[in-house]
Amino acid sequence: MKEKVVIGMSGGVDSSVAAIKLIKEGYEVIGLFMRNWDSFANGEYSDAPVGENGICPQEEDYNDAKAVCDKLNIPLHRKDFVKEYYDYVFKYFLDELEKGRTPNPDIMCNKYIKFDMFAKEAEKLGADYIATGHYARIKDGKLLRAVDENKDQTYFLSQVTKEQLKNVLFPIGDMLKSEVRKIAEEYDLITADKKDSTGICFIGERNLTKFLKNYLPNKPGNIVNIDTKEIVGKHIGLMYYTIGQRRGLDIGGKEDRMFVVGKDLEQNILYICIGEDNDYLISDSCIIEDVNYLSDEKINKCTAKFRYRQKDVEVELEYLDNNEILVKYPQGEKRVTPGQACVLYNGKECLGGGIIKEVRKNNTKVWYL
Repeated sequence: MKEKVVIGMSGGVDSSVAAIKLIKEGYEVIGLFMRNWDSFANGEYSDAPVGENGICPQEEDYNDAKAVCDKLNIPLHRKDFVKEYYDYVFKYFLDELEKGRTPNPDIMCNKYIKFDMFAKEAEKLGADYIATGHYARIKDGKLLRAVDENKDQTYFLSQVTKEQLKNVLFPIGDMLKSEVRKIAEEYDLITADKKDSTGICFIGERNLTKFLKNYLPNKPGNIVNIDTKEIVGKHIGLMYYTIGQRRGLDIGGKEDRMFVVGKDLEQNILYICIGEDNDYLISDSCIIEDVNYLSDEKINKCTAKFRYRQKDVEVELEYLDNNEILVKYPQGEKRVTPGQACVLYNGKECLGGGIIKEVRKNNTKVWYL
């Protein structure tokens, strides 16, 4: 009797080829499409994207997933997690923005939706395993980086627990993206040339400024040069800016050399500095909270990423109470940002990670972050 795998079919090329690989490996494959966002929740200022056929991209994705499953002769189920996504992911996103932090909703979507709600639904369908099109690998119970390091997605899996990763398959984790595209072309799949999705997980590409007007009030205020303390412009709301940002400040003049460096929520001030090597952009340690451990061994030296696609940084770890870690990088690092994930690695292995709670310099909390 074949083992049964329920795979998340997103309507993209990665999940399409992951399904092909599972079929080739002899599994009974069942597709499951998740609908996690209600387009009616877009609101007056939605700026919601519209697909080529005049329907929202989410419905286009479902149609593409259905076409792939029909071609591969596997069933496709559809499940709404709209309420769960709103409660566990989108509210978190809004709460973090209100705190002046820069959240990563894709990480929480993996934790609460793709590897929790989805897994429970797959269990109802009799799954022995669940699978996704993530670029990652699991070997001997360890989460490893993908072979294609340019596409590696372990950063986004850092809050998924060891228990959640049991009975999970990542069929394309040992493939290059070019190989994935080639297989999709060989099977003449509708997703073969489909571009990779961007934007917030399941909400998609849109003008974030317009979109967030539906949920958070705009509070314009002053933009202040942190070195000179002079007012250099006006911001449209602190939630729309992140540390290290240099575009979209609408200041003029030297804007190409201006970088967001901090926020004062009480006075509603956005701080900028001049030059990407400005000392205000550099910290030497941070505290991370809500740490998720994927390794049984707690090591004191490893590498870390403070944002996706960043090169690994050498760090030292000091384990604190309340499931927090002091992450030290005495060589200094730019643009470490509260609310973002700090993900820890030992070579190819992802050790887990936490959310950046506090950024520090010279053993003191940075006052403007």
